[in-house]
Formats: sequence, structure tokens, C-alpha cells
Amino acid sequence: MKLQNEPKLENQPPETRNQKLTTMTGSILQINVSPGGIPKRPIPEAIVTAEGILGDRWAHPDIHGGQRQALLMITSEGIEELIAQGYPLFHGALGENLTITGLDRRQMRVGQRYRVGVVLLELTKLRGPCTTLDVYGPAIKQAIYDAQVKAGDPSTPRWGLSGFYARVLKAGTLRPGDIITLVDQLV
Repeated sequence: MKLQNEPKLENQPPETRNQKLTTMTGSILQINVSPGGIPKRPIPEAIVTAEGILGDRWAHPDIHGGQRQALLMITSEGIEELIAQGYPLFHGALGENLTITGLDRRQMRVGQRYRVGVVLLELTKLRGPCTTLDVYGPAIKQAIYDAQVKAGDPSTPRWGLSGFYARVLKAGTLRPGDIITLVDQLV
């Protein structure tokens, strides 16, 4: 089923496409929502719109949400790294809407577009440190975000631990187990 305003990726100008597109696939491990704040709790499926998941809210809508920050994606592998460092985390604890598995967070970049089930997402920005996360210990902000992340340097071991915000280019329904595939990336 084709929805209106779906971008035609194959028609992107050559200067906005990376000719060396890496094959990256993963899947949704868990979908999470909350009435505002953290943690977000799992749901069996989500209706995703340009504004995010229906029924999801933010404690600070002046900072979070909106079309450029419709969804927050964090890898389960990154969460496991933080658990190994002693942080009492679980899927949804960091406020992510999509806990994903199988994608290498160190290869994720702003501008990449992912097909997630029927939904099309574009990564718009890295999530910055937030005092809301202090419930897991104030040092967590330094564990997930440093000067190199702030500068956009993916060589730091902290790259992507805080997660990536995404905008929704094509709406639809998502379920745990849906496959995530990198389909396009801007240079």
C-alpha cells in the first residue's frame, strides 16, 4: 500500500545519495510508550504517525517530540553495554520508543533512512544528555555522551549510546520483530 508523500528514494539527486550504501539490517525488539517521562513501557504494536506513536507523551514537550523527534531509537546492545557498566537499565528505561537489535550504533548516522516494517524513518539527530536520566545515576550522562559525540565524531565509544531521534516519512503500524533495513543515506 502506498501512502501519499512517500519520498522516492531512487529519484534523489546523486549529490544526496551515498554510492557506497552499506547493508544494515536489524529488528524491533520492543516498542515503548509512556504518559510522559521515563521509563516507557512495552506495547504489542504501535500506530506511527508523523508526530510519533499514538498514545505516547513526553514530560517536556518543549524539548522532546515534534516531527523531527517523532521517535527515539536505541540499540539493545548499547543498553547491555550500559548495564555492564553498572547502570540499572532495561528496555524502555532510557525513554526510547524503539528498542532495536542487530544494527551497529557506531554505523548509524543522521540522514540515514530506514524501512521498519512498512514505516519509513529518517535519523535526524543524536539524543543529547538529559537530567531526566539522573534517576539512573548522574554519571550516566557522561557514559552516553561526550565532547566527541557533541562534535559529531562517530569514532568515540559513546557514539549512539544515547540513541537517535527520527522523523517519520511514511506512517504505518509497527510490531516487535519487524525488520529494520537501511535503505538510503545522505552524504
